[in-house]
Amino acid sequence: MVMCQVNGFIREYIVSQRMEENLVFELGGKCALTTQRTGRHLVILKHWERDIIVFRSIDFSRLRSLTVFGKWEPFFISEGMKMLRVLDLEDADDLSNADLYKMVACLHRLKFLSLRGHREINHLPSSVDHMRQLQTLDVRDTSIVTLPDTITKLHKLQYIRAGGTTEAVQHVSSSWCCRRNLVGVEVPRGIGKLTALHTLGVLKIGALGANTIVKQLKKLTQLRKLGVSGINRKNSKQFIISGLGVYLESLSVQLDKGSQGCLDDISLPWQHLTSLKMHGLQDKLPLLGNHLSKLRKLDLEMAILEKHDVELLATLPELFILRLRVKQLQDGKLHFYVEMYGEELPTYEKVKVLDISCRSSKLHVTFGSKSMRNLELLKLDCSSASYQLTALNYLCKLKEVLLKGTNDEAIKTHLERQLVNHPKPPIVKLEEQSSS
Repeated sequence: MVMCQVNGFIREYIVSQRMEENLVFELGGKCALTTQRTGRHLVILKHWERDIIVFRSIDFSRLRSLTVFGKWEPFFISEGMKMLRVLDLEDADDLSNADLYKMVACLHRLKFLSLRGHREINHLPSSVDHMRQLQTLDVRDTSIVTLPDTITKLHKLQYIRAGGTTEAVQHVSSSWCCRRNLVGVEVPRGIGKLTALHTLGVLKIGALGANTIVKQLKKLTQLRKLGVSGINRKNSKQFIISGLGVYLESLSVQLDKGSQGCLDDISLPWQHLTSLKMHGLQDKLPLLGNHLSKLRKLDLEMAILEKHDVELLATLPELFILRLRVKQLQDGKLHFYVEMYGEELPTYEKVKVLDISCRSSKLHVTFGSKSMRNLELLKLDCSSASYQLTALNYLCKLKEVLLKGTNDEAIKTHLERQLVNHPKPPIVKLEEQSSS
């Protein structure tokens, strides 16, 4: 859960408690010098006037966390913040590389640092090793492409979140399609020294090569979540069959452009995986086998998805969330049912969330009477495809249909008509995608 709503009475109670106990205070609007400004957690709101006199009048001796919304000012970092543990700048603006040097110099006890979304940040200071208490570093969606060698001295690091996701047009099978690329960062040779790491990604198998990367990752016995990019025909088999990450629970893989098919007929050995993301596949899935019996979340990006692939996915017994992002489907049809000897088999029994995105102009999706009986949320990307949905009445637990990438009320009305005979008609919503 990302957020929740509370009613007015509960909100007033929460606000009063935080003020009484001096836990959380905020800077917003026009704050006067006479206003009490002390506590453990400070939130700087977007509409605050950035008054340096007011800010420097604050007692920071008890401050444990600082969250900034809106414009960042260099004076927000104070030498009085000796006890600061958390610095969250994800929603701040105008941060610079020079500001990072000041943070590293002043905030030696920091445990959590988020610079997420700051494209203007293109490197981390080599002095980052002064933050010896750091446990979480989030530099996703920045311009950082390489982590400094000194990061290997931060032995308490548990979470490194780097790289990002970009939308790009790629040429696949003589046709154009939109690919969602995982962009990784290069890590230093000694990354294996960070034995407390639980989460690492997205890292790029680049200059170090697959041999070195695999050797380093094998040392990270606590690693549970890994994201990699740069998988190609030269390193794919070595990466998959290396025995890497016996205890991995979550894996994201991005294939290099032109490397489609490099995972064909390779059996995935990660028996503890509960989440798998594979982007850049061509027209064939790797061998799923019995190793993925615990998989609950699957995110696939393929050029072509065929009928036997859908039947193969139906064999995953614990699948809970399924996201399919494809350029085209065989005959423009997607049938979520499997038959044997003329009888339909129960399939996709635990799937509750289904997310479909296709670049075909028209897509026919059919559900069986014994498939996805527990589906609650259906997401459809309508930015480039129109959908014909059949047998929706079988989805007796469906609560919501989310139409992404469009604000066309006619599409919504058309779908609502298809659901008129549903036992409990679900809510149909429009979600227009942002231009970014």
